[in-house]
Amino acid sequence: MELYVYLICLGVGFVFTVGSALFGHFLGGGHDAHVDGGHVDGSGGHAEAGLESNDMPGVSAFSPTVIACFITAFGGLGVIFHEIPATNSAWLSAPLALAGAYLIAYCVLSLMRKLFHSTQSSSESKVAAVIGAVGHVITPIPENGVGEIAYVQRGARYSAPAREEKGAPVPNGQAVKITRIVGTQFYVAAV
Repeated sequence: MELYVYLICLGVGFVFTVGSALFGHFLGGGHDAHVDGGHVDGSGGHAEAGLESNDMPGVSAFSPTVIACFITAFGGLGVIFHEIPATNSAWLSAPLALAGAYLIAYCVLSLMRKLFHSTQSSSESKVAAVIGAVGHVITPIPENGVGEIAYVQRGARYSAPAREEKGAPVPNGQAVKITRIVGTQFYVAAV
């Protein structure tokens, strides 16, 4: 009887995984966001990401992928342990299958979290590191207006809208020091 339970778990997990891959790819994975008047309609995101216990974006232990992995592993390991003469009793094969499924699901969850966190770098820390850096005006900053500066961070050149800290005009090519950042605008002072 337990063999049927293992086979059902293996089949359900396998069908769920294959179905998610196919339907996610063909029916839900490639929608572009539509922006209308500043409102984004349907970003085409996936349900894998949520909030972790630290309120940061991440992958939940209850994500569909982790659950499907657990069920599939439980079924597959259950079938394997049921076919081994020493562990074919339900009292041995079920706990071994549960432990193995938990271990496999934990490894998948850890891998997904590691991948998710490595691809989600915060631009705030990079932007905050720019304060005090020297850049050059590439579009003149008019009096009480906005121009553009270019600066180098970690070997890469970036540009940003900029205002002079006291509202003074700054000509093209002038070296400036970034004093603060408010929203997307950089405030600078002539060097």
